[in-house]
Amino acid sequence: MQAVVPMDHRYLAENDGSEFASGRGSGREKLPNPDEREHDRNPIPYMNMVYAPIERRLDMAVWRSLFASSARQARQFVIHGNVKVNGQKMPYPGYLLNPGDMFQVDMDRVMFATGAPKQIHQVRAGRTKAKKALAQQQRKEAEDKAQSGAQELASSGWQDVELVRAQRKEDFGNLLTQVEDSFNDRRNRPGAKRKIELRALRKDILGAMRKVNQKTAKTLDDELNNLLARMSITSAAQKAQAKAETEELEAQPKEPTKEQVQALREVMAREAENPIDNSKPYATPWTPRPYMSAFAFIPRYLEVNHNICSAVYLRHPVARPRLAEVPSPFPTEIHQLAFNWYLRRR
Repeated sequence: MQAVVPMDHRYLAENDGSEFASGRGSGREKLPNPDEREHDRNPIPYMNMVYAPIERRLDMAVWRSLFASSARQARQFVIHGNVKVNGQKMPYPGYLLNPGDMFQVDMDRVMFATGAPKQIHQVRAGRTKAKKALAQQQRKEAEDKAQSGAQELASSGWQDVELVRAQRKEDFGNLLTQVEDSFNDRRNRPGAKRKIELRALRKDILGAMRKVNQKTAKTLDDELNNLLARMSITSAAQKAQAKAETEELEAQPKEPTKEQVQALREVMAREAENPIDNSKPYATPWTPRPYMSAFAFIPRYLEVNHNICSAVYLRHPVARPRLAEVPSPFPTEIHQLAFNWYLRRR
C-alpha cells in the first residue's frame, strides 16, 4: 500500500542522524511531547489503499476517466473491442495498466455513454434512414449488375431472349420504384397535373411488367426507352416547377436585420459542430445526460483529454496526509477492518 510520507526539511538540515547513536542522559535526546504529534493532526490514510490494485484495471480506468456512465458499461466497451491501449485493441477488462500507458475509447461509444438517450421518434427516423440507405445500395448494385450483363450480351454478339426478358423486368421494377419515390417526395411535392402523369406512367409500367414474357427483345427495348423518356419529361417538369417556386421566393424583397443574421450564424455554427444525425445510437444534436454517475471526478493519477477520448495512466495511486487517491464512500476505520480481515484470511 503505497503512501507519501512528508519529511521535515528543517530537521533533515540540522541533524545527520548521529543523535540516534547518543546514549540516554547525553542531553541530545528529545522526549516526545504528546500534545505536539503532527501525525495525529495530519494522518496518512494508507488503509484506504487496500483496493488500490483495482484502480489499475482497464475498465475501472475508463470509468474514472468519465468515458462511461458506470463500471459495467466500461467493461462492456472493453469486451466489445472499443478500447485501445498504446494503439492496440485490448479486449480484456482486467488488464493491469502500467505507468505511462495510454488508452483510448471510441468516440461514438463515449458520446453514447455520456449523452442523452434517443426519443422514440428519433429511433424511428434512424431506422427509416437505414432502410432507405440499404434500398439505395441494393438498387445501385442491381443497376450495375444489369449494366454489366447488357455489356456482356452486346460484346458476345447474340442475345438470349429469356435473359433479356428477365433484365427488362428488373429495369421496369427499378423504374416503378423511382415513380413511387416521386410520389412520396416530401420536399418537392408533385402537383395535380404531375400526379396524373405519374399515375398513368405507373399503370403503363405495371402493364409492361405483366406482358414481358409475351414480347420480343426489340419490343421490350423500345417500350423501356419510351417509359424512360416519359419519366425524364415528368422529372424535368418537376424541376422546372421547383425552380420557378424558388425564384418566386427569392424575388420577394426581404432583408434580414443584423440580429437575425447573427442568430443565423450562431445556429449554423452549432449545427456544424453538433449536427443532427439520426443514424447515431445517441440523441442528436448531442446533449449531456441530466445526471452523472457516483464519484464523477478525475483522479490525480490520470491525465485525461476529452477532445480525443484518450487518457494516460501516470502512476499508481498513493496515500498522502489526510488524502487517499483511491475513491471510497467508507471511512478509514472500515478499511482498517477490511485489511485486517484480509490479513487473517489470505
